[in-house]
Amino acid sequence: MTAPATRGAAVHVRIGVTYNPREIEIELPDGTEPEAVKALVEQSVSTGAMLWLTDRKGHQVGIAVDKLAYIDLGTASDSGRIGFGAP
Repeated sequence: MTAPATRGAAVHVRIGVTYNPREIEIELPDGTEPEAVKALVEQSVSTGAMLWLTDRKGHQVGIAVDKLAYIDLGTASDSGRIGFGAP
């Protein structure tokens, strides 16, 4: 099995919270696997537990899963694209 293209890249997480017009943006440590973050989110949602993420600087951010509107996972390579054309 080959390694995913995102291995070692910084992972950015944008979280939409209900009743809050601003997104929560978190840059996770280098080497964080997007699939591991996705699994953590799914586990937290299924158990109703608080979702805790730790950013690159070691700050912990907790979000009540019943307030989640959406979660957008991306890598640093995703952030530089502009426009509507094919990559």
